[in-house]
Amino acid sequence: MKHVLRTLALVLALLAAVCGCGRSGSPPVKGPQPEDLPVYRVDTGFQLPASPTWERARKRGHLVVGAKEDQPYMGSKDPATGAYSGFDIEIARMISASLGFDPKTIEFKTISSANRETALQNGQIDYYVGTYTINDKRKKQVGFAGPYFMAGQSLLVRRGEKDIKGPEDLAGKRVCSAAGSTPYQRLQSEHPEAVLVAYDTYAVCVDNLLTYQVDAVSTDDSILLGYAAKAPEELKVVGSPFSKEPYGVGVPRSDTALRLAIDDALAAHEANGDWSKAYGATLGLSGRPAPRPPAIDRYPAG
Repeated sequence: MKHVLRTLALVLALLAAVCGCGRSGSPPVKGPQPEDLPVYRVDTGFQLPASPTWERARKRGHLVVGAKEDQPYMGSKDPATGAYSGFDIEIARMISASLGFDPKTIEFKTISSANRETALQNGQIDYYVGTYTINDKRKKQVGFAGPYFMAGQSLLVRRGEKDIKGPEDLAGKRVCSAAGSTPYQRLQSEHPEAVLVAYDTYAVCVDNLLTYQVDAVSTDDSILLGYAAKAPEELKVVGSPFSKEPYGVGVPRSDTALRLAIDDALAAHEANGDWSKAYGATLGLSGRPAPRPPAIDRYPAG
């Protein structure tokens, strides 16, 4: 009975965190602890006159960064305070410091996946950090710095699950993913032995996992690690990723100077330990140690 009550309480807490439906005066959503996060030194002498995006930000006095708001410990917005937190948010902040802007001055804007390219093309944002997979089709519309993280489709299960260790164990298992998503389609084509369940959001999938209505949830491991970090005693990510999703920082396609400057910033923060510390304070709370950052792709303009 205690286990059931604890599970139900956790489900309600997770749903409240995602939909912002907590009562007035409820405790703030759990997130990365400030004392565990890196402190980024602002490069006050930085100049990038070749970048029209950077010049607009300099005149404005701060950067405008696109992000996600519904991915725990990756890109999450506190419904009570409006503050953003997570690994992607820390990537945005370390870049800001290297570009000469105090990270505290960033204006974050929630931009949906469908509107990322338009927001960059129209100048609504200066750059975008939000589980944004680099691919050739997108490179025709925007530029990409990085990658800064190599994600891959994986599986989230209950902590006590022993039968599911990877996609090869999904025969007859109920697996939940977002309706119409690439992870759902990959399961359909590559693992037809699984019993697929689809919902509009991963929050509902996790709800169903915690209440024993499905056996696993599948999407990018970065998103799953965020849920595991929120409930490490109840959830875990298992197996090796079975796809490759290199996450990059989206920039306006013609702004090569900004793209290369962000590449330099990422390399510097990976080398000085900021990247690993940011991971440890966010996704690392899932119990999975920091991976090696992927090699940065400084592709030529074109």
